[in-house]
Amino acid sequence: MIKIGETFIHSFLYSQEQVNTFAQVSGDTNPLHTDAEYAKSSMFGRCIMHGYLGGCVFTKLFGTLFYADGNIYMSQSMKFMKPMYADQKYEARLEVLEVDYIKNRAKIKTEIFDPETGDCTTIGEAMLLNKKQFVEG
Repeated sequence: MIKIGETFIHSFLYSQEQVNTFAQVSGDTNPLHTDAEYAKSSMFGRCIMHGYLGGCVFTKLFGTLFYADGNIYMSQSMKFMKPMYADQKYEARLEVLEVDYIKNRAKIKTEIFDPETGDCTTIGEAMLLNKKQFVEG
């Protein structure tokens, strides 16, 4: 059973090939994401990942790893604090902020960190619905 204060950490990375695929699927083909030569002259000095690609890790967590049986991913807010880069490891961190056992919902703090620097790249909150997992014991 899910509990307030519970945390979950998942390490991940996306390859440049995955970034390129996301560009094609999303339609955001901005060369800042896909053209290394172009990105060299940007303020970042290299290609950056799409913010939403980084945030896609939360879909994986809620759909397959974190109390996944029965989850309905109702909402997600995100703020992109720092750029993310392909082929670099990151940590997605979840923290249960609130649980409404009557409505079977949980508010989850969602964050992504660069484990080498400790910098937070993405912050937000998600709302989950789960009639199997979010019941008082």
